[in-house]
This record gives sequence, structure tokens and C-alpha cells, in this order.
Amino acid sequence: MKYILGPMKVPFLILTPMCILVGISTAMWSGAHVNAISIALIVVGAVCSHISVNALNEYYDFKSGLDSITERTPFSGGSGALQERPDKAGWALATGIISLALCFSIGMYFVFTVGILLLPLGLLGIALIVFYTQWITKRPIICLVAPGLAFGPLMVLGTHFVLTGSYSWTAFAASLVPGFLVSDLLLLNQFPDVEADKTVGRKHLPILLGRKNVARIYIFFLASSYLPIFVGYTLGIFPVHAFMALATVILAIQTSRGVMQYSDEMKNLVPYMGKNVIINLVTPALLAIGLMIAS
Repeated sequence: MKYILGPMKVPFLILTPMCILVGISTAMWSGAHVNAISIALIVVGAVCSHISVNALNEYYDFKSGLDSITERTPFSGGSGALQERPDKAGWALATGIISLALCFSIGMYFVFTVGILLLPLGLLGIALIVFYTQWITKRPIICLVAPGLAFGPLMVLGTHFVLTGSYSWTAFAASLVPGFLVSDLLLLNQFPDVEADKTVGRKHLPILLGRKNVARIYIFFLASSYLPIFVGYTLGIFPVHAFMALATVILAIQTSRGVMQYSDEMKNLVPYMGKNVIINLVTPALLAIGLMIAS
């Protein structure tokens, strides 16, 4: 099981339910009746998508030799499972393919039972999974945007559509919160891997611009994740309860200062990478709770 669960990167999978929770909350805020079976299928499908991209990433990084030269941190560098047992690499690939097939099957079920307008989101999501490691990581801007697009608009809007049968501006605005945060999460997690990633042809922003310059982009994206809350309330599509999500601002300020100060000192940066994970989990959860309370 270690060589299956390792490539899945199980501790990171908790991010997916937090993003799904935002879509559930916007559906509740819209007055829709939330079906428990649909929610269960959404969670399974979304977690399978996350498992798939993790496992495929682990497999391809093992095959390229990247994970063998990367200095692992708790938040980057692979699980190390395939370095211990190279003969288990096929298990990681199979895990990625099977979980992708399960995700696709659940998505198509909803396309046929809820509406064809879900299909574009699903196909884009599948493309992001399939092409992430081999293609997207070599294109800096797409590499920056892709994670947030997947965990923000695609997951939140997809969940909202399945539960309501339609899209809404509330769901779109809410999706931008995890959207900016998750792009920022992956951006910061690239900092320790800069030297190793160069050797396999990756071209993300920390390689292209340097960590110190990208630290400023990190802060911009972090600040931008809170902006949709203010805009949504001003436009009347969020209740005042949505401001609960601002409770993480103090931690965000602390983390921003740490990232700027230690952008080139990986040992000192790691604690702030941990704080960034907390921000990514707690902020969407608080936004969702606020919307649910107001429903």
C-alpha cells in the first residue's frame, strides 16, 4: 500500500474537499436543495482527479530522474516511494490512469443527468491532468494559472452546476478565492526545486524570474485571493458572512513577510510554506461556512 498511497500524496488530498465545500456553499446560498448522493459522487470524482494528477506527476518525475536529484521538503519534491522501490513505478502509473478513469466516469454521469454545459469544464480538467507534468510545467504562465484554474473555477463551478443545474456569478466569484490561493500554493512549492527542475527542462516562474522576484508575485496572488470577497459583497452576490474568510489575513501577512525575507533560504522558508498550506485550507473553508450560515 505504501507504493500506492505514496504517489497519491494522501496528506495533500484534503485540499480538494475544501474547494468542493465552496461550491456546495454557493449552491446552498442560491437556495438549491443539496442532494447528499450528488455531493458524495462529486467528492469521489474530485479526489480521484487530484489523485490522478499526483500519481502521474510522481511517475513522470521518477522516469525523468527529477525526484532522484530533488531535495525533498514536506511540501515538495515527491514522496520518495519510487526511489525506494523503482520496480513499483508501474503501480503509480496505474493509480493515475485508474483514478482518472473513475473521475471521467463520474463526470460523464453528471453530464448526462444534469446537463451538457458541464462538459467543457470536465474536458478542460482532464486536459490539465494529462498534460500537467509533461507540457504545462514547461510553460511559465500556464504553469502558474493551471493549478488555480483546476481547484478554483473548475471544481467550484462544476460542483455548483451539478447541485443547481446552472452557473452563477456567486459561484464564479467564490471560485476565485481558492483559484488564486492554489496557484500561489504551487508557485511557492516550486521554490525549493528550482535547480533540480532546470535539469529536466521545466520553465516555471521561479526559474525564469528568480525566487526574489517571484516572491512579489506570490504576495500579489495572495492579496488577490481576498479581493473577490470584497467585490462579491459590494455587488450583492455575497452576504456579509463571507467576510469570515478574512480571518486568515494576519497569517497571510506573516507568511508574505517570511517569503520575501527567506525566498532564497530554503531551510528558513519551509515553515512559511507550511503556513501557506494552512491559508489554502482555512480560507476557503471559512468562506464556505459563512455562505452556509447565511443560507
